[in-house]
Order: sequence, then C-alpha cells, then structure tokens
Amino acid sequence: MILVSTALAGFANVAHAQDATPAPQQTGTTAASGDTDDSEILVTGYRGSLREAINVKRNANAVVDVITAEDVGKFPDRNVAESLSHIPGVSIDRRFGEGEKVAILGTDPALNRMLLDGHALASADWGGNDNDPSSRTFNYSLLAPELVDRLEVYKSPEPRIEEGSIGGTVIVRTRRPLELKANSIFASGGYSYNDRSEKGNVRASGLYSWKNESETFGILGAVTYDKQNLTRAGVEFFGYQSGADFFQKNSDGTVRRDSAGQGILLNPNATVTGGTKNDLIAAVAPFGINYAYFQQTRERKSYTGTAQFRPSSDLTFTLNALHIDGNYNNYSQSMYTIPVAWTGSVLQTANVSNGVVNSASFAAAPNQSAQLDTLVRKTKLKTDNVNFFADWEGDNDAKVSFAGGWSKATGGRNPEYLFNVQTKLPFSYAFTGTSADVNFTGDLTNPANYFTNPNNNSANIEGRPVIIGGQPLVAAQIGGLDYSVTTDRDIFGGYDAVIPFEFGPFTQLLVGSRVTDHVNRINARGINTYLRTSLLGSQLGVTTLTTPDGTFDGSGGTGSATKYLNLPEQAVIDILANAINSPLVTKIGASTRVKETVAASYAQLNFDQSGIRGNIGGRLVYTRDISNYATTLSNTVNPQPVPTRVTTDYLKFLPSLNIAYSITPEIIIRGAAAKVISRPRYQDLAAATSLNDVTLDGGGGNPNLKPYASTNYEITAEWYPRPGSLIAVELFRREISNYIINTRTNTVFFNSLQNRLTTYNVNQPINGGKAKVNGALISAQSEIWGGFGLQANYTYQDSTTSSVDTTGAALNLPYLSKHTVNVIPYFESGPFQARLSYNYRTSYFRTIGRLGSNEMVAPYNQLDFSAGFNITPQITLTVNAQNLLDETYLQYNTTRDRPTAFYKNGRTLAANVSFRL
Repeated sequence: MILVSTALAGFANVAHAQDATPAPQQTGTTAASGDTDDSEILVTGYRGSLREAINVKRNANAVVDVITAEDVGKFPDRNVAESLSHIPGVSIDRRFGEGEKVAILGTDPALNRMLLDGHALASADWGGNDNDPSSRTFNYSLLAPELVDRLEVYKSPEPRIEEGSIGGTVIVRTRRPLELKANSIFASGGYSYNDRSEKGNVRASGLYSWKNESETFGILGAVTYDKQNLTRAGVEFFGYQSGADFFQKNSDGTVRRDSAGQGILLNPNATVTGGTKNDLIAAVAPFGINYAYFQQTRERKSYTGTAQFRPSSDLTFTLNALHIDGNYNNYSQSMYTIPVAWTGSVLQTANVSNGVVNSASFAAAPNQSAQLDTLVRKTKLKTDNVNFFADWEGDNDAKVSFAGGWSKATGGRNPEYLFNVQTKLPFSYAFTGTSADVNFTGDLTNPANYFTNPNNNSANIEGRPVIIGGQPLVAAQIGGLDYSVTTDRDIFGGYDAVIPFEFGPFTQLLVGSRVTDHVNRINARGINTYLRTSLLGSQLGVTTLTTPDGTFDGSGGTGSATKYLNLPEQAVIDILANAINSPLVTKIGASTRVKETVAASYAQLNFDQSGIRGNIGGRLVYTRDISNYATTLSNTVNPQPVPTRVTTDYLKFLPSLNIAYSITPEIIIRGAAAKVISRPRYQDLAAATSLNDVTLDGGGGNPNLKPYASTNYEITAEWYPRPGSLIAVELFRREISNYIINTRTNTVFFNSLQNRLTTYNVNQPINGGKAKVNGALISAQSEIWGGFGLQANYTYQDSTTSSVDTTGAALNLPYLSKHTVNVIPYFESGPFQARLSYNYRTSYFRTIGRLGSNEMVAPYNQLDFSAGFNITPQITLTVNAQNLLDETYLQYNTTRDRPTAFYKNGRTLAANVSFRL
C-alpha cells in the first residue's frame, strides 16, 4: 500500500518533469491522434503496446481497459488471465498455480463473459476443478496468447455488446491477414520448468500471414503447442463439525450427561485438555483431514486459420476457424481421516483452544481410521469454433455487418478410475492456521497395513441391482469408473448496422439483432467395481510405491501422513480391471441437458458535441431455458431416478448510458449507468442431486432460477499529461438483485456404502439474495526516464449481501478482495527490456464448502519477472519466472484458526527464442 501510494503520488511530478524533457527517439508505430505534438515520436515494444492501450481507452465512449500485444506473437504474459490481472479491478484465483478464470469489479468469474471477436465461445472444463464447473465463463489457460492481438475489458456495457456480464465483459480480438503485412512470419520455441514437479517441457508456436498485392485476399494460419507438468501437494480439511459428536446421545439427539452435568464421551476414559467436556461439546472439530498429492499434465495444442476476401473497397468477407486440443490428465491421491465418525469411539485425548479441537489422539479403530483414495482422471478438452463475418462500409461511416458462427467444446472425466483402501492404525493430529501435523502409529508405507472394503452388501446402481453371472451381486464396492463428459455447443447468427444520424448532438444510430441457440449437456455413465473378499494392500498383485521424498515440504503439512502408500496410475487401472465389474450403465441421475435460446435486439445512439460524447440505448433480450434432468427420491431405499423436464422463459429490457466529457484535451471525465443481467450456471439450472456417501453432503440445482440482475454505475476521471502517461480514478457501484444463494437442508437419502437411509446436508441454489458492491480504483502509468517506466494500480472493493453462513454471519461476494495492488516497473532501452510484476490481494470468500464451511482464501502475493533481448531485429530471446515467492495458497473457514487447505504449486521458469519477419 505504501509503495503504491508513493508511486501514484509521484506520477504527476514525473509527468510534468517529462514535459520539459524530450522523449527518447524510437522507431515503430505512431501514437494515435489526439495527443500533444510529442505523440509524433514513434515507439515500439512494451512501451509502444502501453501507448496503444492508452489511446484505445482514451478514445472509447465506455469505461474500458485494454492490453495490446507488442508485436505479432508477442503478448505481455504467457497466460492471458495473468495479463488481465494487471488491469485495475480484475483479479484471478491461483488455486492450481496459473490463472484460469477472472473476477471483474468484485464479481464471481461466472458473472463475467469472454467474447472471442464479439461472441461467446463454447467452454468445457477438465472435471476436477471446483472453480466454476459448467458455468458461462471461459478457461483462459486454454487460450494461446500468441493468437491474441488485443484484450478489451468493458466495465460499462454498450447496447451493441452481447449481454450476460455483471462485473465486465472481456473481448478478445484476434489478428486478421488484411491488417498485417504480407508474408508476416512468426515462430518461437522454448522450454519451461516447474520446481515443484521437477519436470520441464517444450513450448512452440508459429504464425504465417499472407495477402496479395492488391490487398483483396489474405490468409493467416497459426499453431501453438504448450505442455506443463503441475504438482500440487497440500493439506485439506473437509469442513468442521460439532464437538458434541464425540459424546453419547439421547434418543432425541441431545448429549447424554452425568450427574454433574458434564457430557459423557463415547469413550468415557478419554481426556479433555484446554477446557471441560462441556467446552468440547461447544467446540468444533475437523470433519476430515486430507493429505492431498495431485499431479497433472496440461498439454495444449491450438490451430487457427483466417481467410479474408475483399471483392470491393467497401465489402469484406472473413472466415475464422479455431481448434484447441487440451490434454489435462491428472492423478490425485488423498490420504485422509474422518476423526469423529470413524474413530470417535476410541478417542484418547482432545485439546480445545478458542472453540476449536486443534489436537486429538485416537487408538486403533474398530473399522477404519483412515482411507487412501486414488483417482486417475483421463481428460481431453476439445474446442472447435467457426465464425463468418460479412462487413460492408459505405459513405459517412455507414456500416452493415452480418455474423454467424458455431462452436463446440467437450471435456470432463472420460473416465475417472477410482480405487480406495483403508487402514485401522492409531493416529493423532494437531494443527494451527498454517500447519497440520498428522502422525500414525505404525508404518503408513507398508501395504500390509491397508485393506479393501470388507463390507459386503447387495450391489446396485441408481436403485437397479447389479447382475453378475445371472445372479444379483453381493459384494463390497472398492471403486469404479466414472464417465462424466460435458458437451457445450453454441450456434449464433445476427446483424449489426451503423447508420449516420445527424440530429442535434446525435451522430450515429446503431441497431442489430442476434439469435443464439446453446446446449449444455452432461452424459454420465459408470462402472462399479467390487470384491467379495477383502484383500490386504500387499495382496493386490501390483507394484506399490510411497509418496516421493519432499512432496509436502513447505506446504504446512508434516508428520508421518506425508509418507504413505502410493500406487502407480497403471496399478490402479489394473486392480479395477482384475476385480468384479458391473456392466457400463448410463447414470440417469447424473446426466443433464440444458437448452437455452436467446433472441436479442438493440438500438444505440452515439452522440458527440461540444466535448461531450457517448452513447445511449437499450437491449431487449428474450431467454428460454429447457432443463432436462432426473430427480433422486428422498426417504426411499434404492431409489431409481425420475426423469424431469422444466421450461422457463423471461424477457428483459437492458438500458444503458455512457457519457464522456473532455474538460481539456488532456482531462476526461466519464459516467455510465446500465441495467445488466447474468444468467445462472447451466448446472444450477439442472436440478439433479449429487451425493457424497462418505462426507454425507450433497448438492443439486434449481430449474426455476431467475438471472442475476444488477444496476451498474461508473464514474471516472482520467488525466493524459503526455503520450505514454495516464492517471485515472474510477468509482463503481453494483446493485445486484435476484442474487443466487445456496441454502442447506438436512434430507434423508439412501446411502449405498452404508446400505441404509442416511441424513445428508444438501445444498441447493435459490434466488432471493441481494448484494451491493462499491469500489474505487486508482491507476497510473508513465514512461519515467532513461527507458524506465512504471505501471501501478490499487483497487478498493467492499460488498454487502443478504447471504449468511451457517452461523448467521453475512457472506461476502465470491472472489472479492477488499484491497488489490499491482506494481509493474519496467525497463526498455535498445534491444533489451525487463519487467517485474507484483500483485497482492487481501483475503476473499471463495465458496461454501463441505458442511457449510465459509471458505476464505488468505492474502496472496505473486511476483513474476520477464526479460527480453533482441539478438537481431528478427530474433528475440525471452526469459520468464512465475511465482518467484513460491507462495502458499491458504484457505480457512471464517477464521484463520480453522484452516481448510494449504497448497504449494511451485515456481515456473521459462526461456524462449522467437523469430518474426
């Protein structure tokens, strides 16, 4: 904060001092018109891209921030989301190390849209990330930065821009061949290394653009390849439960007490320290503690092609095609204990501190004390997109454009192999807000200390008996194969027109219509795997390993639980293949389909008179949703899902106003007001219920959800003292209604593991929440002296909501940090440039977790470095370092003494050589 305040305070002095100092001579692109005479000085490289971004922002009628590429294939960062996080009011979550989704002006990533050249792109995720499954946002890690020409972040909407965002809309502009020099060539190759996975990989890309001499026909083709090996190790806590569950209960569920009024423990001989038994009753204990070891390969290939034909000077046809292949295969191994439910009856000691059972010890369990889950996920992400544009431009800036397109994305688990074993070893745990120490008595690496599920029951899948050899199977489930494939498909068509319109201050009338047909579908199938006789880990007939040395170093996790039995991926697959497997069946209860049709029309008037410019208009939007899913019956033994179909629709008028006033050529003030909507996640519209038979919680959707609605306000003041310099202040407000909140109810469902009816804590979304977000942003950038420059911004955001957690305390909006800071000093002189990027954000609410836990993410620091050297005018060497501080990602439940996760993702180092002509 002090650093940013000092930097911002000095910008004005720097700008005035520069007015008296000639800027260094450069060669390259020219700054846009409207600047002072100094703008005729030509600049290139990073400074040139900053100047271009400033000019786009300056000339826009809405509140817009822009990031531009320095040159063909030369984007500021190796990840598009990381670049976006440098914009004031934009932040990213780094749960898996690299940025994937963006939050804008304090709103959840699901409430912000990404438009590729003006329209949404179908999107699917890899199936193991709880950060926005089946939402309307886009995983930016899939988008190769080499393909990007410019990023535009519209914080205030215009009627011409597709609706669906509350925080802001990101428009990704790609390159077109008729806009590039003929025979433009770009090629690059590099190597990256992650010090956590201790693995390195190559990265390569290439682009070629050609057009004929008459500039009437051009083609562009590009290909990129990138591979990363991620290794994440950490400790997870599966929410918190009442300490009263350590005690014997009366028939009405209350704690049984002795004559002195003290509770009677399940094990009356256990010792309580740090307080009385009644203090233990009032405390909370971790429901589960998990030492999680996650490995993932992220291999991405993208291909893009663009063809343009200009038969006359006023008509251009453009055809774009994009194909992305992503291999996100991953392996997750989780060694966890559920202390109260599994070992509460053999509790030996428990310590209460500040209302939390922060340490306890347990004797050997009667059934199991811990479980090792192994999940091998095969995930292939695929995105295809084809768009066609016909653009006509007549006299006086009259324009008519027709656009149509199709995109389809697939992802998910295909399949996920799940196998688990159990142990009865005695153990103890102790934890603080930043560390966990779990120790087992006995060798946790010895396969003979593990065994498969010994509880034989009548096997069934969704209420249907499993038939093996013509007979109903009676056996114990040890895992299975889960096929859960998401398909997202989008088709659109429409037109836009710009009509010269001279009436008073009005200069143009913009009108247009668009129809979109979207289908989001999950096809779920599965195989359950069984054994009739429990086997020891040493009897599985496969090679066994142990957790690699140092896996949990620096994560906060210690104790013998850091070293446990590991199974190679192929061993998991082989164990399941050699056991008793049910037939592959369609899981009706987990399969969903949401079909959404949207028809929208708009009218927008642009005005410009006496230094006042902007636009006013509205967008009329009709939406129809058809949700197909299957409901799971409660209070029913072996229930069969019931297919259900619900249709809803709504009509919304979304007016907006953007106004900008140039007080002087260098000072602009802006104001904006708009009504906006953001539609619910697709899976929230499908009411299928998913249940976790171990943690006894679940979730479902609600097909009757209405869209989020918000009235947005923006006020900005911008000072452009000289080319390459900007100081801006922005105030914003979001008044959100129909906010979707999660309600939790206790409902009785059939538990297939326990083979009986069990009470689950089930989460379901409903409308009814209200929220207000207020914020202030201060940003500045300037070319200082001698090739040095500085970008800095500070964002303050605060929210109030009607949503409360399980204690009745008000919840913040997801992903909203009250304070966010970016400081980016850079140097560029001659063939050399270097940039240091520092980002800090304070704690933020992420989601409602297991057992209603209020999942908060602790303050996070990110420090990245990049440098480049032009060996020749055509050849450039660049190096990048990401997460230099090796930051730990910390999560907690409301207060820091109730942790829910510690993760280490490691540093990434990269080097790259590029050639452009």
